[in-house]
Amino acid sequence: MAPTQSSSNSSPPLHTFYVHGRAVPYRLFAAVYSSALLLLFYLQLCKLSNLVNNYNSANSFPAIFLHLSMIFSDFVLAFLWATSQAFRMRPIRRQTFPDNLVKMLDKSGEYPRLDVFICTADPYKEPPLSVVNTALSVMAYEYPMDKISVYVSDDGGSKLTLFAFIEAARFARHWLPFCREKRLVERSPEAYFSNNHCCSSDDEEMKTMYEAMKRKVETIMKRGEVNKEYVTDQHGLNKWRPGFNHQDHPTIIEVLLDGSEDRDIVGHKIPNLVYVSREKSKTSPHHFKAGALNVLTRVSATMTNAPVILNLDCDMYSNDPTTPLQALCFLSEPVKGLELAYVQFPQHFYGINENDTYGNEFKRLCRVNPMGMDGLQGTSYVGTGCFFRRRALFGSPSSQWAAERRELDPEFQIMLLIGFRYGSLVEDYYTGYKLQCEGWKSVFCDPERPAFLGDTPINLHDVLSQSRRWAIGLLEVTFSKYCPLTYGIKSMGILMGLAYTHYAFWPFWSIPITIHAFLTPLAFINGVSTFPKVTDPLFYLYVFLFIGAYAQDLIDFLLTNGTTMQWWSDQRMWLIRGLTSHLFGSIDFSLQKLVLSTLGFNVTNKAVENEQSKRYEQGAFEFGFTSPFFVPLTMAAIVNLMAFVVGVLRVVFLPAKVEEMFVQMFVSGFVMVNCWPIYEGIALRDDKGKMTTKTTVSSILLVGILYYVTYITLRS
Repeated sequence: MAPTQSSSNSSPPLHTFYVHGRAVPYRLFAAVYSSALLLLFYLQLCKLSNLVNNYNSANSFPAIFLHLSMIFSDFVLAFLWATSQAFRMRPIRRQTFPDNLVKMLDKSGEYPRLDVFICTADPYKEPPLSVVNTALSVMAYEYPMDKISVYVSDDGGSKLTLFAFIEAARFARHWLPFCREKRLVERSPEAYFSNNHCCSSDDEEMKTMYEAMKRKVETIMKRGEVNKEYVTDQHGLNKWRPGFNHQDHPTIIEVLLDGSEDRDIVGHKIPNLVYVSREKSKTSPHHFKAGALNVLTRVSATMTNAPVILNLDCDMYSNDPTTPLQALCFLSEPVKGLELAYVQFPQHFYGINENDTYGNEFKRLCRVNPMGMDGLQGTSYVGTGCFFRRRALFGSPSSQWAAERRELDPEFQIMLLIGFRYGSLVEDYYTGYKLQCEGWKSVFCDPERPAFLGDTPINLHDVLSQSRRWAIGLLEVTFSKYCPLTYGIKSMGILMGLAYTHYAFWPFWSIPITIHAFLTPLAFINGVSTFPKVTDPLFYLYVFLFIGAYAQDLIDFLLTNGTTMQWWSDQRMWLIRGLTSHLFGSIDFSLQKLVLSTLGFNVTNKAVENEQSKRYEQGAFEFGFTSPFFVPLTMAAIVNLMAFVVGVLRVVFLPAKVEEMFVQMFVSGFVMVNCWPIYEGIALRDDKGKMTTKTTVSSILLVGILYYVTYITLRS
């Protein structure tokens, strides 16, 4: 399809887009698949009616209960599939022309200021060197240096993090002119020196300087204290007094580099670098990351008040120095750009092993779904790699009465204090959702070279803990007055509302996955089959629905440069998350609503141990310590192994029953194949990452209890 020009026809285009060719076949498939779902529910309801009419038989109640469970499971699966189709109705691809923008900006001489927000919270889980590399990479953007300001929020209130940035400020005076002179593409020092062999004396000198800074920071991290011999400039380090800790301390704001005064080693202007640690007290409420971002919004409003804000995770360094220009290709558009709240770049990750064992690329969330939302009213905000129009954080686009005042008056901004939205642990999803409900638009910019590269957890427990936090935050939105199924559809229309609904109801995946992982195999072991015979018309519907959904998902994955093995890892992690993070997140949310527990924000551990790293590179799952997450996984593996073995024995001794048992044996076999890493962790490994004996024994005992309860219920 020919590209469509999105900018003014009277000037060279700043960006174009085209509708992806898969849109039409996906719409046709959605119509066919929807018809199959309606037929499935019709046949299931007919079967349920027969069971109710024949209620006099001894096993009617268990049979009705099991059948209702299957219908409910299928309904949840159908609902989540239906909402996902909103992403497939009009996926688009965009292209930017930053050279045309540069000509326009050079002619006007009006490059907009850029404030960069970077948040960190724990120097031991989020190593300061990683945060420093992120900051240095954006300070070295191919952009006027006097127009860039970098604000680092340290929610841990750590002297170690401040020391690392004092050293980074000193190193930046050498690094920034080095990047300009060499015209580097990789402007994170760690990435550059890791991926390039030094081939000149300048490279060697700069690497020596970086390694010296790195040793200093690593030394104080090991000691846990900033020693006096390392301190040449206090820069606020003396503010750490006895009793000062990450939960109780005053506000600290330190200007480490002042662009109006400081210069690099060749005399050029240098970006502002500001360290901020917001006030904390044990009695005051904290709004986690949204609160930290809003503090940066207020601080930056009084200091630089840039009209464009870039929000980055602490480990998400810049991989392309022209990224601000690509974002401004959209934000600088004379007409349509005025209602544009943000430009979202996809998350890409480095250090992922060949088959992406833990599905950390999140291709649907980061690549597939955003293209679909971009073809509607704009993609969701994913918490990092996002360029915001500052004015969008302070009111709807239709509120033009105070447009100029919002943009130019810092006191007015502070008085409103809207900013990034509170009310959910997934403040990124919630903020983007609320902005689009107010009428703001967004775009998804996915250039050929990734704009940002980030770190990702390589420990299964950390992966699941992160997903559990997302599940809780999404449920907070789902069960609020802003539920996308009602408020979202009313505010944005049906397709955008359904797209946000799909995310909001993510934790509901736990319902069908748990039913099929436990209830159906346990019933099968006890002689009750919940699936149709091979000769039943329902069988062919299940085959079509199963293969159709998985094939569509695989196609999406392959079209975003994924491999078949990466897709297998991704769908396996979908099953694992359903039994763990989604399930536990739902339980935690329910307990919180009953005031039986409180929710907390756990920082994902980005520190890596050597042995864990080696096992990850080999594709081995990390089960090396006792975790509640691993219990339902082990139980599901054991139950489905039992069901498969029972099925094989019945086939041997009762071959006439094969057609009744085929579907359940297939399902249990499918689960077993997905559970192979768990069987390895239980019985075939002897390294530190194997499943703990405590987890295995606990799971076996719980499976025994479940089997006994099921046996009594079905025999009653």
